[in-house]
Amino acid sequence: MKDLFDLSGKVAVITGSSRGIGRAIAEALAAFGARVVVSSRKAEACAEVVEAIRARGGEAIAIPCHIAHKDQLAALVEQTRAHWGGIDILVCNAAVNPYYGPSAGIPDEAYDRIMNANVRSNFWLCNMTIPIMVERGGGSIIVISSIAGLRGTPRLAVYGLSKAADMQLVRNIAVEWGPKNIRANCIAPGLIRTDFARALWEDPKLAERRSRETPLQRIGEPREIAGAAVFLAAPAGSFMTGQTIVIDGGVTVGTPLEE
Repeated sequence: MKDLFDLSGKVAVITGSSRGIGRAIAEALAAFGARVVVSSRKAEACAEVVEAIRARGGEAIAIPCHIAHKDQLAALVEQTRAHWGGIDILVCNAAVNPYYGPSAGIPDEAYDRIMNANVRSNFWLCNMTIPIMVERGGGSIIVISSIAGLRGTPRLAVYGLSKAADMQLVRNIAVEWGPKNIRANCIAPGLIRTDFARALWEDPKLAERRSRETPLQRIGEPREIAGAAVFLAAPAGSFMTGQTIVIDGGVTVGTPLEE
């Protein structure tokens, strides 16, 4: 039982890991023994996270990557393999949402950017990584989705569409690659205190309303998502695949009664 969360010797690649949920996951995986690749667009931001992980005794390197560029994703995979010999854990966390408003008003450019970054890039990266995982006897893919992929929304419809597609992506991977010991799962967070969601939680009215509508009466913190990623990456989650873990303080199950 002591080994349920042991990631010693495993190699983990986390996109969008210079801040927020991605950083929390990178730090958590490293704390449980994984060798971590920190990746986002800005090299300086990646280096800061690597230094923090190493300061705590963990192993980490930085490989900057813009997920919208297929050649950069390929370089991320190949540089990781060259440095550490393979990949055991892939966390697809990087995402964009350049549009906040009703579906009918979204420009084609914004639609394409959301779907390409949040779905196509994950699709590309998973397909590049899976053969390497197979060579090592298996692996775990974790895609950070959102409860926006489970509910209708008047302002985040295309973002929600992309996140629902990510849930289907892991189901397909689970079925296609399960016989090779490849597991794939999603985590669907609710509102988390990150820079990505700053427009939602920094607005006092929105933050107060969301807290009121949440059974736990607050928004979440990045570290509260990281634990689920450790579970999915570790032996503790070895019989779980094709699933979506919702971590939202209870928002999707119901709203507390007003006093």
